[in-house]
Amino acid sequence: MTQPSFVPVPATGAVRRTLATPAPSIGRPPKAGLQRSPHPPSGTGAGTPAPDAGYALTIAHHEFADASFEHDHDREDVVLGVALVAAKRASLVGRGPTRSDVRVAMEALGLTAGAAVSHHDAEPFAGLAHSYFRQREFVDAVTPERLLAATTPR
Repeated sequence: MTQPSFVPVPATGAVRRTLATPAPSIGRPPKAGLQRSPHPPSGTGAGTPAPDAGYALTIAHHEFADASFEHDHDREDVVLGVALVAAKRASLVGRGPTRSDVRVAMEALGLTAGAAVSHHDAEPFAGLAHSYFRQREFVDAVTPERLLAATTPR
């Protein structure tokens, strides 16, 4: 805490100047975690990164807020499945997810906004919210061609 200017400060308590650190040399190699591979991983289970992909989950929650489920425990699995597919669609074009991505994902998965979701419709999503490996399989099963060819519903 600072002291008022009229209070005497002993020499040992005076603030000393700091030494400036030199700038790093240009030839120094970058940190290993910051280097990008010239051959990024691809194929089954590698995923497709997108900026702010988690926002698809927020949008999917809003889309299913009014939907009724035959079994309410299916809601979490269905919402997550739609969000994952929407994030994949957004990543294919290199941007963050939007509401149209969620709507296209719903259309690709055979769901309708605001409609009742039967237990039969929710069966492909079973256990999705509790297994990362199941999520990867689910998303990899939807082809990029299917997502990009779909029209954006209004």
